[in-house]
Amino acid sequence: MKPSSAAIFGILSAAWMAALGLYIAKPGLSVKANESNHDGPRRPVLLELFTSEGCSSCPPADRLLETLDRTQPVAGADLIVLSEHVDYWNRLGWSDPFSSHVFTQRQQDYVNRLHLEGAYTPQLVIDGRKDVIGSDERAARNAILDAEKTVKAAIGLSAKLTEQGLKVMVRVDGGPKGMEVYLALADDRDQSQVTRGENSGRTLGHVAVVRSLTLAGRSDGAFSKELTLPLKDGNGGARRIVAFLQDPATKRILGAAQIRL
Repeated sequence: MKPSSAAIFGILSAAWMAALGLYIAKPGLSVKANESNHDGPRRPVLLELFTSEGCSSCPPADRLLETLDRTQPVAGADLIVLSEHVDYWNRLGWSDPFSSHVFTQRQQDYVNRLHLEGAYTPQLVIDGRKDVIGSDERAARNAILDAEKTVKAAIGLSAKLTEQGLKVMVRVDGGPKGMEVYLALADDRDQSQVTRGENSGRTLGHVAVVRSLTLAGRSDGAFSKELTLPLKDGNGGARRIVAFLQDPATKRILGAAQIRL
């Protein structure tokens, strides 16, 4: 869906505001998600950054997402990050190689649910509950502090690399019935040399770049399923698999887990 005039105005307005502002798994090797990578109990909080290499206001947000992912600065929160590159900037000079209309539509779903005037980049959505300008660290921290207070459903996640792709087992314990279970396959890191558009001449780096997003099914309070995710684009580097439970009506995230390959 192409953004409306109001949406484009929202994009440009927010962009102006923002400007102010390991190893690859071998065949047969299995890995499992840890409950937490930190001392003490932490609740998962899903951070979805809607970004684009065609947007000059996005690189600071990309860097902030990487910092949040690496430093895990909020006590009590296990931050699980995803970079989702939208495609509506592609017609403005640079075609983002990581962009997909799937992410544009997902962002629009959040716009509708959060009653926003329009889509914009960089937009950071925290647990499907609140959005902030992606480069606004203070606003992001405040939203994370609020989100980590919510009890989440437990998600078990394991994966094994096979000749057909990544065989993933996902299990959900708890949560209301009718919730959607998603699997995101993401590159751990990606980089581009941008030659056109607003970021022409810049080298841009990204973390947890989503390459596929799969609806695994709906939970009835308990869920268990094995899926094979195809590996695309010949990427031989490190990857992440993120599973999350989402309310299809409110878009709120009710649980999340990740593993790194």
